[in-house]
Amino acid sequence: MTVDHVLIAVPARDEESTLADCLRSIEIARGAIAVPSSVVVVLDSCTDGSADVARGFADVLAIERDHGNVGRSRHDAVLVGLRGAGVTPSRTWIAFTDADSSVPRTWLREHLRAARGSDAYVGAVVPQLGELDEARRRAWERSHPPGATLGHVHGANLGVRADAYLRVGGFLPLFVGEDVDLVSRLRAARCAVAESERHPVTTSGRLVGRASAGYADYLRGLTP
Repeated sequence: MTVDHVLIAVPARDEESTLADCLRSIEIARGAIAVPSSVVVVLDSCTDGSADVARGFADVLAIERDHGNVGRSRHDAVLVGLRGAGVTPSRTWIAFTDADSSVPRTWLREHLRAARGSDAYVGAVVPQLGELDEARRRAWERSHPPGATLGHVHGANLGVRADAYLRVGGFLPLFVGEDVDLVSRLRAARCAVAESERHPVTTSGRLVGRASAGYADYLRGLTP
């Protein structure tokens, strides 16, 4: 189905050190597609300079919230972005990433490729291997041969058609696992979900994250 608009939604909580790189990478990816796009950053309970970073990008809408909840932040980004875009939900694609991540130039191309025949897209995420110690880097490489990331859902590389998102109720106010929960409900509603390891998003290799049981905990657990 044709996509007339791409909405990029980014939650941020005290990501002053990584947000600029994230938004610059999104800017490049937006320039690689012909479809109009918009970016909404939700600054959730930030106590650092994340707001100043976001507002340094003229083509980014930054909104502030005090949720302390990534599920609510992602959902707010969608609702605000859809109101601003004014485009039919069935022809709007929502691409999600995280403020501590950088997307490749081909990121939105891959999302739009998936959108031609699917209602949602689950993409691959890889850590900044240079930020990991040698033992964890080797453990990650051993446990991630080609195909290993398929089936793993990450909010840092997730896409969905807006009408399908709204039909299943969107992100729930979960502190962690909101991405897995959304895809589970999409599948239960018989939405077509595409998966690919092509054009992965690179995310922070930090070992202490913003939420327990998140990606940082996974990386930390790679070695005893």
